[in-house]
Amino acid sequence: MSAPAPAPARPPALPGRLARLARAEWGPLYAAVRFGIAERRWRAAPMTLAAVCLTALFQFVQNQPWGYQFVQNIGSVRADDPLWLALLRTPLSLFVPALDLPVWGALAQILLVFGIAEICIGWWRTLLIGYAATLAGTLYARVGIEWGPGNPLGLPASDAQVIDTGPSAAVVGLAVYVCWRYRAWFTAGLVTAVMVAEVFVKNNLAGKEHLAAIAAVLVLCVCSEALRRRQRRGRGRASSGSGLPPIQS
Repeated sequence: MSAPAPAPARPPALPGRLARLARAEWGPLYAAVRFGIAERRWRAAPMTLAAVCLTALFQFVQNQPWGYQFVQNIGSVRADDPLWLALLRTPLSLFVPALDLPVWGALAQILLVFGIAEICIGWWRTLLIGYAATLAGTLYARVGIEWGPGNPLGLPASDAQVIDTGPSAAVVGLAVYVCWRYRAWFTAGLVTAVMVAEVFVKNNLAGKEHLAAIAAVLVLCVCSEALRRRQRRGRGRASSGSGLPPIQS
């Protein structure tokens, strides 16, 4: 009597498991972006397209002999600038790319992250959170220089002459906020871990400003979640106090 044939080997379950994890992580975010693009096409992110064009224009102008100082005067922020002047320049500083980095990287970051954020949370929230993240980095630079290099969070006095990060702080802050909004926890943690690693590998002003931007956005997330829960409790008390069963959507 012949021995029974061995059972066929099962295919590895890893691809299916990875697919489920990817759907759990990015499914809601992907659905929101896909719906927004299908519904409005290029009109889904007009502010993002304008931001990309403005950044490209600033890059062109600041590389001209006649335009460098003009861009510095309207959109470059340093810690040794007067505070009122830094606050006045900060909105435009979101769109002034760093001179020592390739501009295509800044344009790609803005197009991808600003675009996803605008589709998912709207243009005015995108600008507000991007501005808050950039402003947090700008204010941190001033405080860090006051603390000095002896403090773990301090900065050397020479950083007062360094230009702030430009659009990168806004990009990092928006990435973390959108991941929090759509519960992409692993991606949010990965972005934060990369920024922490950047500080350890290249301990410069830009890396620490990125961490300050993430900290400011996390505070916004906590405040937003607390407000949402309080509103939910208020609606629950109002529906239970009316004597009618609560409305379910």
